[in-house]
Amino acid sequence: MKTYGRSAIAVSVLLIAFAVGAAAQNPPTITAQANTVYVSAEGRFESAPDTALVTFNISAQDSSPRAAYSRASQEAEQIRTILRNNGIDPKQAEIGFFSLQPMYDYKNPKHKVVGYRVVTNVSLKLKDFTKTGPIIEQLGEQEWAENVNLNYTLENMDAAKLKAVEDAYRRARAEAETVARAGGRTVGELNYASVDTYEQPRPMMMPMARAQTAEMAAPAPTAEFTPHSIMVNARVNAVFGLK
Repeated sequence: MKTYGRSAIAVSVLLIAFAVGAAAQNPPTITAQANTVYVSAEGRFESAPDTALVTFNISAQDSSPRAAYSRASQEAEQIRTILRNNGIDPKQAEIGFFSLQPMYDYKNPKHKVVGYRVVTNVSLKLKDFTKTGPIIEQLGEQEWAENVNLNYTLENMDAAKLKAVEDAYRRARAEAETVARAGGRTVGELNYASVDTYEQPRPMMMPMARAQTAEMAAPAPTAEFTPHSIMVNARVNAVFGLK
């Protein structure tokens, strides 16, 4: 893990205010006071993801609500089987409520109901990334599995945001001290601060299934590369007193 950042500085002394450009969001308008220094600094926290999130929908359609629910129940049991075959407790998966949707024949002027569709969503968090490939592959083989997605994230995102804020504040304080020292002053207490945090967008990573034989085992497409990291940014706008 590592932290780093960049920042822009604006100094205010004796009721002089300078505008500051922010990388993520515009900093709030501050009415500068005498003997203060205003700094705006950006910090970051970067970490390898620790959780793989698999999400998908299951869908069942039949001529009656009872038959559609029965088919959806069978599909849910197939999910349990897939999970158990991959050494995953079905309790790790979260399933939503089953919603019932009538299907209409729009070619008929009376829009006659011709069937019913039952839909629900499933999400699964995995710590063992080696299991994501087989899970995605087996779900892709099922006709009832829709919108299968895989993403990587941090389990405790709040802790990552706090570390990014700490990094931003350290940089804000250091820059305030640099400006004060250049003017023959020293930095006093923190008079005001505002914080913005956001997660940097990143490409979705999808494992690719590959067949291997005893004679030849081809390396994975991502072998020897560095995976995408989770990047959390924070911006601290602060006003310090000058001594």
